[in-house]
Amino acid sequence: MQAFTRHSGVAVALDHANIDTDQLIPKQFLAKVTRQGFGVHLFHDWRYLDDAGEQPNPDFVLNQPVYQGATILLAGENFGCGSSREHAPWALEDFGFRVVIAPSFADIFYQNAINNGLLPVVLPVEEVQRLMAQISAQPGTRLTVDLERCQVFSPDGQAYPFSLDAAARQNLLHGLDPIGQSLALASAIDTFERAAPSWR
Repeated sequence: MQAFTRHSGVAVALDHANIDTDQLIPKQFLAKVTRQGFGVHLFHDWRYLDDAGEQPNPDFVLNQPVYQGATILLAGENFGCGSSREHAPWALEDFGFRVVIAPSFADIFYQNAINNGLLPVVLPVEEVQRLMAQISAQPGTRLTVDLERCQVFSPDGQAYPFSLDAAARQNLLHGLDPIGQSLALASAIDTFERAAPSWR
């Protein structure tokens, strides 16, 4: 998992509440056995005019040239609600997103995002709306997200502080997923196992 310390990138706004995991990655695309290859299906029903994904919808924001390569997504409340599918953060990351900023997240999506190196940033509704207004007024606007300082910086220099659980923050800063966390304790685990009594 890639470590996250500070990231600057083009931001794109989807001013919708309750964006669920079936919109993020529809169920018919869940057959892949690796984490790669889901980005092409992200927001499939909104991005394409046909089921095959061959006719991009020119009205959908992610299909607009100015937002190509966007890495920071702003959205409405309750982002990632719906069924519990780890494929949702996989699709967002595979598409190129490193950060999602919203007033609130569905609990399971929030943890899945952290476990997969995608940073979910919770900001008050009015601050998210302020950032969305800046992005809409100046398409191609870049934001900076600093996890070490737990702040989002807008182009005008305004800082928006956010909070994150200390353990989750450390795992993201060091690029540790749940398996990586266990491997980091390999020496302690070996010591414990050598000292543990045998039950055979």
